Amino acid sequence: MDTALRTPQMTREQFFQWAQAQDTRYEFDGFQPVAMPGENLRHNILHLNIHTALRQRLSGTGCRPLGADAGVATIGDSVRYPDALVTCTPITGDEYVTPDVIVVFEVISPTSGRMDRIVKVREYAAVPSTLRYVIVESTSIGLTVLERQSGDQKWTVTTLMADDALPLPEISIQIPVAELYEGVDFPTPAVRGSAAEKPAASGA
Repeated sequence: MDTALRTPQMTREQFFQWAQAQDTRYEFDGFQPVAMPGENLRHNILHLNIHTALRQRLSGTGCRPLGADAGVATIGDSVRYPDALVTCTPITGDEYVTPDVIVVFEVISPTSGRMDRIVKVREYAAVPSTLRYVIVESTSIGLTVLERQSGDQKWTVTTLMADDALPLPEISIQIPVAELYEGVDFPTPAVRGSAAEKPAASGA
């Protein structure tokens, strides 16, 4: 259905009040709450690594990392909750959305790929203060880094691998990609043609 024809079920303010009473975490797509999926431990380790790397480098700078309960107001009334974000604007702590978000991190999960790679690319581009959107793979080492082109909502896209460093000039730091994946184990792919996969020999 065309979103222009949809009728919001609640306002952003109503969503915040409603969400406080829920046991499950939700985002708000501007029309209705959207449940956020539970994540595996690999996702959690990546989440903690991102926050640790940011906190160590931003201490004393006036900028701070927040998430994953720090909201970002995007298109219309939509509110997203990235895995990590950075703001350099003072906050009181009573806010429901984070002011002047500069950098956003999303860790990809098996169920969030389309949302993070398509829908949120467009939504974060609509936030004027957001200059960099970092998509973190969770099934292999790799980052997709979207950097805002000057004065518009278009992104320049760069991919980074294990030997690279993630530049974050907007907040005057950089982070080795390998540091974000410290302690993360990936499943070993099955080897084709192994004994376990060979068909049993037929009888004579």
